[in-house]
Amino acid sequence: MVPMPVDMTEPLRRLSLDELRLRTSAKWRTHPPDVLPLWVAEMDAPLAEPVARALTEAVARGDTGYASGTAYAEALDAFARERWGWDGVVAAHTAIVPDVMQGVVEVLRLITGPGDTVVVNSPVYPPFYGFMEHMDRRVVEAPLDDGHRIDPAALEEAFARATAGGRRAAYLLCSPHNPTGTVHTAQELATVAELAAAHGLRVVADEIHAPLVLPGAEFVPYLSVPGTGSAFSVMSASKGWHLAGVKAALAVAGPEAAADLERIPYIVSHGPSHLGVVGHAAALRHGGDWLDGVLRGLDENRRLLADLLAHHLPGVRYAPPEATCLAWLDCRALGLGDDPAAVFLARGRVALTGGLPFGSGGAGHVRLNFGTSPEIVTEAVHRMAKALG
Repeated sequence: MVPMPVDMTEPLRRLSLDELRLRTSAKWRTHPPDVLPLWVAEMDAPLAEPVARALTEAVARGDTGYASGTAYAEALDAFARERWGWDGVVAAHTAIVPDVMQGVVEVLRLITGPGDTVVVNSPVYPPFYGFMEHMDRRVVEAPLDDGHRIDPAALEEAFARATAGGRRAAYLLCSPHNPTGTVHTAQELATVAELAAAHGLRVVADEIHAPLVLPGAEFVPYLSVPGTGSAFSVMSASKGWHLAGVKAALAVAGPEAAADLERIPYIVSHGPSHLGVVGHAAALRHGGDWLDGVLRGLDENRRLLADLLAHHLPGVRYAPPEATCLAWLDCRALGLGDDPAAVFLARGRVALTGGLPFGSGGAGHVRLNFGTSPEIVTEAVHRMAKALG
């Protein structure tokens, strides 16, 4: 059966709440049905037609074996050239990995050892901490500044601590940043590269949200910055096209890191889903119109959220993100303690992600996923406001 055409112009307005509640993924099954889920980074949109078609045709052929080939890397190369004007995705210098975090783990295993340090910019995506602990790596935080941007002084201090005694160390860069939605500028990334070189750190950039850079900002691939030849990027179509459950990602090496990437065990390439590779390649090759529709919807929703908060929850501090479908809300003035998400869930029946697991700077904050319809965003804020009554 060929998938029915999906309106490319407004994907986030296509599905009703009743239709969304038929989904069986984590977002819609973790909490009871009366809870409005705006926590995990799943988008409330149908699949892009080219992706659905590619997956349906693969299943019809019984093409469900192991992942292989360079189609994914070639699709990412074409997308990067068109969207970012960057030609740094060389298929021979890439490796297919199960997903972005597993790719980050495999790369960090190449360049650090047990007991070595990984620097992160807090508050940051909680699995950065969990996976590093599981790998027996220490984490040193370099907190973002008050404007949610990289603080060069904090970064240099963290780099010095990480490399004290001559130990190997790495910097796990979140770009664009989760949860703040900050898009690092070319100058900021150049400063990162200079500091990393001065301290002898290797950089691994998690760039999973790169396709979701919103109007007014410009994504700069870390490997496009001068002086980043020994660094790595891990990329995926996952967040941009709602493919978290169809896993596949690419580790991309800078020119001087290609030999390191070749040391990733071949067996790692069996981890990604072949259907994931098929779907992600189709998204990058043919899903541009759908992505543009999502970006328009996210731009509208981030502005809608600002208006709603100003009217109904004026005590919440909110800087509209430059990228992602995620809003980082400072709720400390509301007097709800370190975990406001627990209050909004219990009293308002809205599920948000609490800020504590994001590390330093997370207490008193929540992360809200606005990758949904304007109606759901509106209802969520109304419920949050009632939770304070």
